[in-house]
Amino acid sequence: MPTDASVEGGLDEPTELEPDQGSLALADPADDHTRADWEAAAAAVLRKAGRLAEDDGDDLVWERLTRTTLDGLAVPPLGTPDLLEELTTSGRPTRAAGWHVRTRVADNETALADLDTGATALTVPATADLEALLEGVLLDLAPVVVDAGDATSARAFLAVLADTTPADGTNLGVAATGADLVEVARLARDAGVLAAVVDGTAVHDAGASDVQELGRVLADAAAYLRTLSGAGFSVDEAAGLVEFRLSATDHQFPTIAKLRAVRRLWARMQELSGVDAPVPMRLHVVTSRAMLSRYDPWVNMLRTTVAAFAAGVAGADAVTVVPFDSPLGEPDAFGRRIARNTSHLLMSESHLGRVADPAGGSYAVEKLTDDLAVAAWAELGRIEADGLDAFDARVAETVAARDRAVATRKQPLTGLTEFPNLAETLPERSGEGDDVRRWGAAFEALRAEPATSPVLLATLGPVSAHTARATFATNLLAAGGIAVTSEPDGARVAVVAGTDAAYDEEGAARAASLREAGVGWVVVAGRPRDWADDSCALGVDALDFLTRTKERLS
Repeated sequence: MPTDASVEGGLDEPTELEPDQGSLALADPADDHTRADWEAAAAAVLRKAGRLAEDDGDDLVWERLTRTTLDGLAVPPLGTPDLLEELTTSGRPTRAAGWHVRTRVADNETALADLDTGATALTVPATADLEALLEGVLLDLAPVVVDAGDATSARAFLAVLADTTPADGTNLGVAATGADLVEVARLARDAGVLAAVVDGTAVHDAGASDVQELGRVLADAAAYLRTLSGAGFSVDEAAGLVEFRLSATDHQFPTIAKLRAVRRLWARMQELSGVDAPVPMRLHVVTSRAMLSRYDPWVNMLRTTVAAFAAGVAGADAVTVVPFDSPLGEPDAFGRRIARNTSHLLMSESHLGRVADPAGGSYAVEKLTDDLAVAAWAELGRIEADGLDAFDARVAETVAARDRAVATRKQPLTGLTEFPNLAETLPERSGEGDDVRRWGAAFEALRAEPATSPVLLATLGPVSAHTARATFATNLLAAGGIAVTSEPDGARVAVVAGTDAAYDEEGAARAASLREAGVGWVVVAGRPRDWADDSCALGVDALDFLTRTKERLS
């Protein structure tokens, strides 16, 4: 895989302003700063926050602020031109208009309601009665994609399509490596529709990282091309019959880079298969179900908006926004409407579809795109060499790493692990929620069985002295479904919150008085103290701490 990521084509040459336009100063010369200036300014902030020592060099800001993804890719805090030296772009997004607003439906009433109120395309289950489900749907205008299709569902769908010129993007939806692939591909070719979906969302839902999702998609795409070329299809003919489906999360820039990278990888795979002019990728993006939360579900609207924005920036041809209330059960009309409108607002008010590749030229995004593409190509090699069992083992390692990040709140989940609201009333929905294992599953399990008694919050000194640590401890406990109280009667566990000076002066005495009052477990908010049984501070394994605390309460 070539390592290429700089901008190709560039901007048009600048033209002189017309006389009546006057002059245009793009920047004040006083605003021209060097890399060293930025390092000095950033270092000053980090020293104030205690993340750099006074004698540390300013250039250490890069080490302190560089983030490492679950795939081990380094994401620097600032995009700079040197990141793109000797790199060139290929496989750039080409969509220069809006995308299809695609919704998933399982019955006719929902299908017609969605299409009447903003949806422009549908995903339908292969197991449904397709004739009944699609009754009244204008199949020449709205592309329909069958999910997890086979030869039987393909014939049933084609019967529904009889005497209709199907909308562009209509797909019989067979799994790319399914046993029925060749038969369905021939049916699709004859009918002028797509045949298959290469789906990465399933491994994403299982916990795969960005690189692992890309690698698995590439492996399935390679198997798809091999199967059809072995059955007499040309590679470019086979490439024109498939759509790709990937996930988008609220990690905005990695998502943009991942979706840009997959186009390059697909183009490269075709080139290596002998195609002179690679067939452009058809890309359907679904906002992540795993990133959603059952608690404070309104935050899911923000998560899916960021994910849909990233999908639009990265050139998705169709976007499905998962309704915010999906974790609670069957989404209601409001949840579905918000999901549809998310795309329309991004297209109609933010005009996101007017530029083909708005992230193109960004040093940081181009570099991350290249890094993901190279790493995903290597992951493809591992899958081809070691098989899917070894791949599943690597995904399990990723799940464990993500769980650790969530447990320590290095990957915060707003409304669940951060700023939880124990007094909230969840919206009521019928049926069961999504069966996917969400990133915050362990915390959701704690919240589902709240503590039967509260923790006593014992503060030291004036409010101004204990507020920060008392608030930290209160929010941390709430993340596990544990309330706090100021009433000492019957308390089994107490958290002492104050300043370090207060702990030195009166912490031991306060802990002793709490024990005399019947408290069996004393926690200090801050670093460990010999007079406390436990401690909680920034960076603590919150999941482990909350589990221990609930055990003491019971």
